[in-house]
Amino acid sequence: MKNKNLFVLISLLLTMLACSTLTAPTEQPSASPTLTPVPPTALSQTLTISSSSFEEIVDAPPYTINAQIPFLQGSDDPRVQDFNSLLKLIAQSEIDSFRENTLAYATNPPMTGGSFLGVEYALVGQRGEIWSIKYDISFYSDGAAHPGHYSITLTYDLANGREILLDELFAAGSNYLQVISDYCKSELATRDIAFDGFSSGAEPLPENYTRWNLSADGLIITFDEYQVAPYAAGPQVVTIPFSALQSVINLDGALALFTQ
Repeated sequence: MKNKNLFVLISLLLTMLACSTLTAPTEQPSASPTLTPVPPTALSQTLTISSSSFEEIVDAPPYTINAQIPFLQGSDDPRVQDFNSLLKLIAQSEIDSFRENTLAYATNPPMTGGSFLGVEYALVGQRGEIWSIKYDISFYSDGAAHPGHYSITLTYDLANGREILLDELFAAGSNYLQVISDYCKSELATRDIAFDGFSSGAEPLPENYTRWNLSADGLIITFDEYQVAPYAAGPQVVTIPFSALQSVINLDGALALFTQ
């Protein structure tokens, strides 16, 4: 009986010893939460457009220059500074050219009250990193029958630091100029501007469509004085809705961005 009890006791001790040597389960680390990458803030979201004033008044020969020079503010990014330099260069080039011509051809004494130059700008459209700006320029040369007006347009990709060309808006190999021309001619023909005598200014030629902007309403084409109408009719502006361009749009281009 004693041997039996001893056997039971030894078996119990061996069982307890075996249990004490088992490896405790390792605690598994909790999985790290998956972080959704946060896209960088679009550069243009930090920017606003403003302008600086330029004025020059000279008595001999008499002329006046007034200009509003646009610039973006809100970032020191080199791309912004390059864009601002270009905006200033465009205005400054018109100022310098006017001054040079006035000094070269002005009569003494003046025939009228003198010459003048006015430079204004408008932000026509902005979407994402695309900025579309138009300069409206008025001028008068002493002795001329009337003032003149013309425009300069610039559509710029701020992210890549370069001007956008018209053909980049459309699918490669497409007849986009014909589509644009057909729409413009149809629209201009409805206006009381004697378009029939100036219709060649709206033919599908690259030189006829150098002044354009992007806006929320569509592709805006500007025809300066005398291009599609006599001086008395003034400049003509045609807005082509995106729906009229659907068949030729470059889906990866800036125009597609404005349709979203």
